Amino acid sequence: MNLKGRSFLTLKDFTPEEITYLLELAATLKEKKKQGITGNSLKGKNIALIFEKPSTRTRCAFTIGCIDEGGHPEYLGKDDIQLGHKESVEDTARVLGRMFDGIEYRGFSQETVEKLAKYSKVPVWNGLTDEYHPTQILADFLTLKEQFKTLKGLKLVFVGDGRNNMANSLMIGSSKMGIHFTILAPKSLWPKDELVSLCLSYAKDSGSKITITEDLEAVSGADAIYTDVWCSMGEEDKAAERVALLKPYQVNEELIKKSGKESTVFLHCLPAVKGNEVTEEVFEKFADVVFDESENRMHTIKAVMVATLGEE
Repeated sequence: MNLKGRSFLTLKDFTPEEITYLLELAATLKEKKKQGITGNSLKGKNIALIFEKPSTRTRCAFTIGCIDEGGHPEYLGKDDIQLGHKESVEDTARVLGRMFDGIEYRGFSQETVEKLAKYSKVPVWNGLTDEYHPTQILADFLTLKEQFKTLKGLKLVFVGDGRNNMANSLMIGSSKMGIHFTILAPKSLWPKDELVSLCLSYAKDSGSKITITEDLEAVSGADAIYTDVWCSMGEEDKAAERVALLKPYQVNEELIKKSGKESTVFLHCLPAVKGNEVTEEVFEKFADVVFDESENRMHTIKAVMVATLGEE
């Protein structure tokens, strides 16, 4: 599988076989890391890490993944460069592309990360935008594979804000990989019809089932129940309204029991607001799985960099 030179902007751009390859590579790199073995595939490579939004997991994962493979990461915060302010995104991309071998972007606009990829002429990796969070999905799927040994045929239920970047990206990834995916959310927070239609087309090929509902009983049979914060970054002014709207969709012990399975796990991309989207009790019960998921950000992000930029 040759992904050299490819950008990683959304899972829409990748086939199920390519996603499987990235997950298998991540598992291999994780096993090597546990044995104390690092690589040199990024030796001599300089990586720009652009962060318009702050981050714990994404920043640490890209930094450590890059260093583990012999590369040099350079953090560029929102006050460090003129991205889209005194200099256009297009011009900034062309400058960075002359100096760096790869670029990570975490910020607001999907259009920005796509312009960076178009104009820089080097691999660009989406560390999160308001629309998509594809590197998180790889970590989630690696975690599910570790828990259940397979992805195809699993039932994954996302509970909460059904039109945020996590719900969007999980629906894309699940529909491509044969995971039966349910969004459980109030109707005002359902995903865009256009994206649902696209994912239904992927699901036809993979055998996945896509369900979008307000009915809490839809968690029945779930292998994994997933949630995220009720207010994404930049939506803090909607906090009170969102809490009132989503309180019935809190992941608590009662909701977990509705799955009817002893083997059901809970997932969260973090950071968590315990007492809102998930209770302290449920979070701590599944903490080992959630922090495996967090750790897997590093291994999957490393796999993306190695696959798209690394030398054998």
